[in-house]
Amino acid sequence: MRKNIIASCIDHTLLKPDVSFSQINQLCQEAQTYDFHSVCVNPSLINETYKQLKSTPVKICSVVGFPLGANISTSKLMEIETCLNVGASEIDMVMNIGLFKSGKLKIVSKELKEAKQLTGDKIIKIIIETSLLTKEEIITASKMVETSGSDFIKTSTGFSSAGATTENVLLIKNSVSPEILIKAAGGITSLSQVQAMLNAGASRIGTSASVRIMKEISLI
Repeated sequence: MRKNIIASCIDHTLLKPDVSFSQINQLCQEAQTYDFHSVCVNPSLINETYKQLKSTPVKICSVVGFPLGANISTSKLMEIETCLNVGASEIDMVMNIGLFKSGKLKIVSKELKEAKQLTGDKIIKIIIETSLLTKEEIITASKMVETSGSDFIKTSTGFSSAGATTENVLLIKNSVSPEILIKAAGGITSLSQVQAMLNAGASRIGTSASVRIMKEISLI
């Protein structure tokens, strides 16, 4: 798989709680150097990121209800609106996993639909946190995300017990129509993992090891 194709699939991610402006500067420079699809940053850093990337093709992605998904819906919706207003063009929102596992599917579904309505023509990816779900729950959650009109099903936050697996990407892929896309994220640190995720059906990769992966391609 060609270097530019890999790069165009990557959300270059930095979501640690202690991220500094100098680290954001480096993240943005790396994204431009390697032509990554986007950078993914915490909401409070969108404004600084936007200043550096506004005249470039690199998109700005940010997270909502992160990393637990347990915020009340009104808070999540306000967070989406704020993120979009300050420069984000893609939103990765965590599904309310506790409500989902409690069988409150109508409440969860309503939140997902309202979130997509709010993002409009911007991209929203719903994180279902596969490591906390059974196979049956992954299928149900994936179908709910598709029904909501969301653009992507995202596997993981990277902050839970495990990240993306090819098995779960395949499970999601086989549970929904081709129209809804898949973002694999969490624990992806090598080129072989990226290739496996893309081959399994993912079309976007979230990773903080993006530069390492691109350097690995250069050695081939």
